[in-house]
Amino acid sequence: MSDPKHNLPAGYEPAKVWTQKNAYGGAFGSSNRPVSGATFEKVLPVGKQPLQLYSQGTPNGQKVTILLEELLAAGHAGAEYDAWLIDIFKGDQFGSGFTEINPNSKIPALVDHSVDPTIEVFETGSILVYLAEKFGAFLPTEQPARTRTLNWLMWQMGTAPFVGGGLGHFYAYAPLKIEYAIDRYAMEVKRQLDVLDKHLAKNQYLAGDQYTIADMAVWPWQPGSLFGVYNTHEFVGVQEYTHLMRWYREVAERPAVARGRLVNRISNKPGEFLLERHAASDFDAIVPTPIPGT
Repeated sequence: MSDPKHNLPAGYEPAKVWTQKNAYGGAFGSSNRPVSGATFEKVLPVGKQPLQLYSQGTPNGQKVTILLEELLAAGHAGAEYDAWLIDIFKGDQFGSGFTEINPNSKIPALVDHSVDPTIEVFETGSILVYLAEKFGAFLPTEQPARTRTLNWLMWQMGTAPFVGGGLGHFYAYAPLKIEYAIDRYAMEVKRQLDVLDKHLAKNQYLAGDQYTIADMAVWPWQPGSLFGVYNTHEFVGVQEYTHLMRWYREVAERPAVARGRLVNRISNKPGEFLLERHAASDFDAIVPTPIPGT
């Protein structure tokens, strides 16, 4: 245990049993709470498409809309979807309809209305595998390619909390800058980037020579979120990871990726993103802008 006089705030020592006694600030301070469940009643809308997605265009949300756009581009008409905005900054994820689908109150959540009874899916890794298996695309069936894909998918699921909840939170969202916290998470994020860079020096894509759901999962986070969400790309020196950046730019050139990253995003610039997506024609109103880092 460190000397309390060096702690922050000065003299702080953890209690034997934690209790909430502070109103935490920061971008998500008002939504942080130690219990689960709905805080208000709200029925979710249901559109005409087979798949109903409830999400926001964060890195996690982009994973799923990128896959859906890739499936449609590959000719899978059954992958048509309605994408409804769940504004996590306003606490929409705590509505009763959403928590019925995902009791963990995290975006995204998906409901498949093409089957009876309907199937509800939450957690991005689960959604990606579900859709890939449903349509037989972007998840190899042969070994060892399938295992390589799942290896990197699970790697991403495990590393995201360090990128977003760790570095992203303390660098961009926390109400005060804490050097220890930022340094700790910056070091881990740079280690992750080095893992990717060394692997992609020997492989075109994460699973080898095939583009898969693993690439779709990692791309919005590493290094996507460092450019577009947390603005930490210069801080951690993303451009020095040349093999990673080669892969990042190659994936960014895919039209489905360019569309998928636009969905359920909020902007002050009209025509930059889509708050909701209900048909392919919705993209016609978008004025393309460069993807950060490309």
